[in-house]
Amino acid sequence: MTANSPARVRVSVCMATFNGARFVHEQIASIIEQLASDDEIVIVDDASTDDTREVITAINDSRVRLYAQPINAGYVRAFERALQLATGDILLLSDQDDVWTRDRLARMCAALESRSVVAGNYSVLGAAGEPTRRPLLASRFDNSPRRNEIGILIGYRPYFGCAMGLTRQVLSAVLPIPHYFFESHDLWLALVGNELRSLHHLDAPVVTRRLHESNVTPLGWRSLRSIMRARIMLLRGLLDARHRARARVG
Repeated sequence: MTANSPARVRVSVCMATFNGARFVHEQIASIIEQLASDDEIVIVDDASTDDTREVITAINDSRVRLYAQPINAGYVRAFERALQLATGDILLLSDQDDVWTRDRLARMCAALESRSVVAGNYSVLGAAGEPTRRPLLASRFDNSPRRNEIGILIGYRPYFGCAMGLTRQVLSAVLPIPHYFFESHDLWLALVGNELRSLHHLDAPVVTRRLHESNVTPLGWRSLRSIMRARIMLLRGLLDARHRARARVG
């Protein structure tokens, strides 16, 4: 499936921004070149204090829809609002400071023809500017939803929102994101996809991820207390995802 395919569905790219003026223009440029004229990028800015909103506005493309949060509510709530505001049939998540691979949209749209959620890999943009591949997910995981869920709970199965997408049909199970999810909206989405038995794992990277001192994702060691808090959050999330999945079937 390509951006100009006659049978193509509408795509919404959902992005949360916060003080991302340094890299957001390059990220949006890598996305726009893959979009059709009726697609959109829905950006929720989480009360940035730098020039992020000005940089986005200066792009001057009607497909870019910017919404400003009056207060900083955190990236989970920003992504949640972006998903709520999106109007497309397929919704692809995006961070503010990465670069999409040239075939990301085509790969994910193809995968979502038969699945509700898709998760891809990413490569890392090193200091020299050259991406290095870091495969963490594999298509064979499609047949192991229970193992995937256990992996999520113990921190062994990583999913990254910057490399994920979903169909509009599954939004009723995804939204609202439980109030106790203070981080890791991507793991919530993965729990829902696994519970629905409708998550496809792409072997290939679909984004080049930039790791730097201002990344939202924490890069250092976490305290035991924060780890336990996160595990409890994920266990509650698994139970809620299971309940929502069963409600859809019922």
